Amino acid sequence: MMLIKTYLPNIFFLIFLFSALSSSGQIVLKDKKYHVDTKIFSQTDSAPLKMDIYYQGQITEKKPTLLFVFGGGFVLGRRDSKLYEPYFNTLIEHGFKVVSVDYRLGLKGKKFPTPFNTSSLRSAIDTATADVYKATDYIIKNAKILGIDTGMIIISGSSAGAITALHADYNKRNATPLAAKLPANFQYKGVISFAGAILSYKGAPKYAVAPAPTMFFHGTADKLVPYNKVRLLNRGFFGSKYLAHRFRKNNYPYYFQYVQDMGHEIAGSPMAENLPDILWFIENYVVKHKRYFMDVDFKDADKKRTFNLSAAKKIAGN
Repeated sequence: MMLIKTYLPNIFFLIFLFSALSSSGQIVLKDKKYHVDTKIFSQTDSAPLKMDIYYQGQITEKKPTLLFVFGGGFVLGRRDSKLYEPYFNTLIEHGFKVVSVDYRLGLKGKKFPTPFNTSSLRSAIDTATADVYKATDYIIKNAKILGIDTGMIIISGSSAGAITALHADYNKRNATPLAAKLPANFQYKGVISFAGAILSYKGAPKYAVAPAPTMFFHGTADKLVPYNKVRLLNRGFFGSKYLAHRFRKNNYPYYFQYVQDMGHEIAGSPMAENLPDILWFIENYVVKHKRYFMDVDFKDADKKRTFNLSAAKKIAGN
């Protein structure tokens, strides 16, 4: 119980990491211009949900696509945060479209989960996942005019977004009612998760159909999203270490880079520091269908932790 107590209340402070300024319009990198088109893909009671489509050339040109889900503890965050620009730019330069999407912030204005009541967190995850499915459905139905290769959609996310991305693939592979909106023959072709986890009320996560090849990044000292797992009876929050172990046990291809002694910084840093690794994962796991099982033990002795819980609490007003 104490382990669960350590993680769940602190997820609120994810907002500290994702308070970066945002940008829109055209991105300029190496004297090249990349277009950004914004579309409304769903109208909710509170506000429209939008997506930004980043691309080079003509939007109708068919390209593989990365669907990105931002972080922010299900409390706040932006689809166009500058934190994500190196990641988006690199993918665009290598022939991808990037679709960065809104989702409803299910914990905003709500009582935060307790160790004995995770229903609000579960609801927030389900709400975000449902919205990501709406975005996925929108780009599938409008694939021709948006230039989307529906057979090559990778889903990725950071922190709360990584949790959502993992749940999106998890629910689709298990054909849950939540995933019923998407075509039966559709599956995400890959998952790239920066400090994500799966919340399960049925014990250890199991897949009825093998999951997409998945790339996990996580800090071993992460105190916000569990690196391994926290569990109370059949309910648990299963992080990257545990999921990678399950993938290996069940012969599911995966890449897991665990960063020694680092915390929730790993929800953001790989999007700037591990871009060659990400491109290599896509080329080998997604395009070439290599069945690799990789655990990368990484440590930078000169790197200092930058995510500070006490500072996060101060900004959060606690």
